[in-house]
Amino acid sequence: MARLTMVESIRETLRAEMLRDERVIVMGEDVGHLGGVFRATDGLQQQFGAQRVFDTPLAESVIAGSALGLALSGLIPVIEMQFLAFSQNGFHQICQQIGRTRFRTRGSHSAPITIRAPFGGNVKTPELHSDSMEPMYAQTTGLKIAMPSTAADAKGLLATAVRDPDPVLFLEPLRGYRLIADEVPEGEYTIPFGKLRTIREGSDVTIVTWSASVPVVEEAAEQLIAEGVDPHIVDLRTIVPLDESGLIEAIEKTGRCVIVHESPAVAGFGAEVIALVQEHAFYSLQAPLRRVTAPDAPYPTPGVEGYYVPDAKRVVRVVRETLID
Repeated sequence: MARLTMVESIRETLRAEMLRDERVIVMGEDVGHLGGVFRATDGLQQQFGAQRVFDTPLAESVIAGSALGLALSGLIPVIEMQFLAFSQNGFHQICQQIGRTRFRTRGSHSAPITIRAPFGGNVKTPELHSDSMEPMYAQTTGLKIAMPSTAADAKGLLATAVRDPDPVLFLEPLRGYRLIADEVPEGEYTIPFGKLRTIREGSDVTIVTWSASVPVVEEAAEQLIAEGVDPHIVDLRTIVPLDESGLIEAIEKTGRCVIVHESPAVAGFGAEVIALVQEHAFYSLQAPLRRVTAPDAPYPTPGVEGYYVPDAKRVVRVVRETLID
């Protein structure tokens, strides 16, 4: 194994997939000559040439629409949206076109497209850069959504995404690009979609989280453990498909659940988790289900984003309240 940051893991996985399959291409704003604004594609154009790694106009609808045409012609596009919030400009192409390709063609065509996009707060970005919008895409039938929280998972999930015959939205925690580093398996390594990761076994309360919120929960867990609380922590990894059986098992293990994510509460994916638990694990619950989320408000200016993004203190407080109920 090699110790890599998340952005290094993503870059090396893209390189490996391009070496493995000559149909894989990389496209997006500044991904070629510059190597991406976060250097996730650094060196790929020099290695594979401008026909396989190329820059696009600053137009997300054009990027997504062009990728669909290229996919239907036999290529495997990996496109980069510089920030997830910018993808709203390509919403029609992603949701109504790419996501529905297999359905619309009665299964005769698929759209093997991976849409990479960073997201997440506490990085002092301008407006429209940090929004956590995964719930908006979770309703897009035909589109899978992978959200890694470690460099190793970034490799395994990205390799699976590129090889998937259907489109995958691959969301990367922006503040984790260089802050997250861990041991990454060398060589062939994939992680199946729809299989959550158990971060920590515990018996008192189950904390469900994913992607950028995982380090927040891990920090909170250190304090909870010091207080004598034994948290069971799971990382969903992919929200579409969702590991429903693994999730229910994790909730039934403790009978208490706190869900942590960066998107606002109303219609956030945590609400889907709550609905699933209510339907399948209601009688195992010992306390009301709780959420720690962003408020239902626009993402604020950088100076006050610390009050907006969930932090370890809020997680600890809500867990304590859940244990009292």
